[in-house]
Amino acid sequence: MSWMRDPTAETTPLKRPPVKRPTSLHGLTIGLFDIGKTRSDEFLDQVEKRFAERGLKIRRYAKPTNAKVAPDAVIQKVVAEADAVLIALSD
Repeated sequence: MSWMRDPTAETTPLKRPPVKRPTSLHGLTIGLFDIGKTRSDEFLDQVEKRFAERGLKIRRYAKPTNAKVAPDAVIQKVVAEADAVLIALSD
């Protein structure tokens, strides 16, 4: 079994097994998560457009700034509403 490191800002990082990937995105709610980096919103705009063309259901989320960890309320909203998440990074 392969393991991945949790990239969240934990004081003691944990190793967790990866979540099983869906075989298809159809019928799922896809979360597009903007971490606040420059132009990541533009990237997600294009991803959303392409996903919408394929009839996928999209929800958008964002951190208030790239310099801080996402507030727990934002993370909980993503967990409650999205089946899969694409996180926009840049640099």
